[in-house]
Amino acid sequence: MFDASKRLLRLLAGNAAAQRAWLDERDWRWAGVCGAVIFFGGGIYGATLGLWRDGLQAVFTAIKFPLLVFLTCGANAAFNGCLGQLLGSGMGFRQTTLAILMSFAVTAIVLASVAPIMLFLLWNTPPLAEGNALGGHSITLLAHVGMIAFAGVIGVHRLFRLVVQTSGSAPAARRVLLGWLVGNLLLGTQLAWVLRPFIGSPALAVEFFRTDPLRGSFFEAVWRALHHFF
Repeated sequence: MFDASKRLLRLLAGNAAAQRAWLDERDWRWAGVCGAVIFFGGGIYGATLGLWRDGLQAVFTAIKFPLLVFLTCGANAAFNGCLGQLLGSGMGFRQTTLAILMSFAVTAIVLASVAPIMLFLLWNTPPLAEGNALGGHSITLLAHVGMIAFAGVIGVHRLFRLVVQTSGSAPAARRVLLGWLVGNLLLGTQLAWVLRPFIGSPALAVEFFRTDPLRGSFFEAVWRALHHFF
C-alpha cells in the first residue's frame, strides 16, 4: 500500500534500498508527493527570504522559490540523464529525474525546518527603515546562501547513497554526483538571477520580476554582498 508519510521518513533516513525500489515504479503518486513537498517546504522557506524587504515580497518569493527548483530539475533533466548514463549511474532518464527530485524534496524539508531560525535572524537584522539597510541586506543574503547550501549538502548526501546503490560503485557515484552538481549549480544560480528578486533590494521597488533579468549574474551579487559585509 502506498504510504506517503512512511516514504518520506525513509527518504529522510537515507534508506537507499527502499529508494532504489521506488525508482522502478511507474506510479506518478510518489513524484507528486515529492513535488508537493518541494512546493510547500520551499514556499515556507521562500517567504522568510522576502520578508525582510516587504510582506508582498515574501508572497512573491514563496511562489518563486519552488518554481526555481522545478525549473532547474526540469531544464536539466535531459543533461542529467545523459551524464548519468555516461558516468555509470545505473539509472535511465526517468529514474534520474525522480532521484534528483527526491534529493530536492529532502532539501525542501530541511529548509522548512530551519525557517524559524531564519525568522529569528530576521528579527535581529537591521530593518529597511534604518540607515544600515545595505548592511542588513548583505547579512540576510549571505545567511540565506549559507543555509540553502547547508540544506543542499544534506539532500546531496541522501542522493549519493542512492547513486551508490544503483551504480554499485562509490567512485562512479562520486563522478555522477559531481557532474550533476556542476550542471545544477550553474543553471540554478543563473535561473535564480533571472527570477530575481528573492530577498529584494532596499533601493528598488517590490516586484515579481525585474525589468532587466539578464543584466549581471548571481555570483556578482554574492561578491558585492561579501564586499559590503566585510
